[in-house]
Amino acid sequence: MLIQLLLPVTSAPGNHAAIAQTRAELVQRYQGVTAYVRSPAKGAWVGPDGIEQHDDVIMVEVLIEIFEREQWRAYARELAARFGEEEIPIRALPAVVP
Repeated sequence: MLIQLLLPVTSAPGNHAAIAQTRAELVQRYQGVTAYVRSPAKGAWVGPDGIEQHDDVIMVEVLIEIFEREQWRAYARELAARFGEEEIPIRALPAVVP
């Protein structure tokens, strides 16, 4: 499986450290990570108040052999707390793992 995480990029103190920590955790757990950090993606959505919101995100990817849904849900909650977000989107896509 290919796991993709969308992490916020902000100028808030600690944001770059949070990204580095997440990258290091994923390398340690899965022996590799790809992070697209050179050009953040631009996100936009309409909030509950009807006002358009914007953010910048980077995509981080890891290849895994076995997908454990609850483990990734717990990690998403941990990341949301780390980054001061309501949620961190994580998606799993079929992929061939060598």
